[in-house]
Amino acid sequence: MAKQTQHFYDNVYAVAKQIPYGRVTSYGAIARYLGAARSARMVGYAMTNSHGKDVPAHRVVNRKGLLTGKHHFQGTNLMQQLLESEGITVIDNQIQDFETVFWDPSVALE
Repeated sequence: MAKQTQHFYDNVYAVAKQIPYGRVTSYGAIARYLGAARSARMVGYAMTNSHGKDVPAHRVVNRKGLLTGKHHFQGTNLMQQLLESEGITVIDNQIQDFETVFWDPSVALE
């Protein structure tokens, strides 16, 4: 992995580690916070590579609250189970009351 990409991933992990228990954010919100608004997909790649790094990747979803990264977790419903264990309701891979549980790093970390 290129050094620049690894640096970006490390920045993504630093933000993701600050997502509060029981809250979620989106790939795009992390990208915008890092000044790379068009890099939501790169944030997704970082989450895919976060296993074993103590990063709460289950708290990062797409902009509509869909669990688009769930297939990167072991087990069929692990991402959903982790979210539900934090009190977040998920129905048909969609976070319910998404606006209520959404955490925006650009607001929270200013």
